[in-house]
Amino acid sequence: MTGPFDIIGDVHGCAEELRALLVQLGWQSQPLPTNNALWGNESWQHPEGRIAIFVGDLVDRGPRILTSLCIVRNMIASGVAHCVLGNHDEKLSRWLRGRKVQINHGLERSVAELQRLHRSERGLIATFLEELPLQLILDGGALVVAHAGLSEELHGRNSPAVRAFCLYGQTTGKTDKFGLPIRGDWATKYSGKALVVFGHTPVVEPLWKNNTVNIDTGVVFGGKLSALRYPEREIVSVPARKQYTVPARPLAAVEPEDASLQDL
Repeated sequence: MTGPFDIIGDVHGCAEELRALLVQLGWQSQPLPTNNALWGNESWQHPEGRIAIFVGDLVDRGPRILTSLCIVRNMIASGVAHCVLGNHDEKLSRWLRGRKVQINHGLERSVAELQRLHRSERGLIATFLEELPLQLILDGGALVVAHAGLSEELHGRNSPAVRAFCLYGQTTGKTDKFGLPIRGDWATKYSGKALVVFGHTPVVEPLWKNNTVNIDTGVVFGGKLSALRYPEREIVSVPARKQYTVPARPLAAVEPEDASLQDL
């Protein structure tokens, strides 16, 4: 696929802001012809044939987890969207399969909403999340999308180390004063020709470093939901309706020089 694309940052259950951002980007509501009992029929189309790319973390922390999942799933089913797997999506899929996970860092919001579903419906959501790719190589290799970013030598590769980088970023094994993991700042050393678009670490404004951009602007923390229009390289954002979750570290404390180091 060569685009054009609308690459959308971490949604985290903020379905109303997602709808507002799609409208701002010129998308139009286009219901599916059939109304599925779980997924409903809400979908969107762009009159100019643009494709939406989601950077993952569709779930946790926000007010409308299932609605967010349904919108993205139906857009994918309509052939107008793709989504990479985020670390919150991956953890939720393990809970949906009945595996033992810690119910924290916003997962409690997803559990509270989804535990009322029938076991078979939870299985369908788990399958949807499990089938999401870790990275997307687009526009002949000129564009790479991965949830937490990806250094050049790992583009197109598949291994446990690549999986960990895509989901969590470059690890150091250290934590900061807030008890949050400190990540290696791979983007400051990046010199690849492919534009890498990612999220994972919320920043006040989309953060460009070399040929990379972090578009997670912390909508669930009261920030904004942002999208990168490609190939235009134009940022479009809508404000959060409210602060749904208080971050462990205020977004204002994330400075440009260390914004990609730590994960909320």
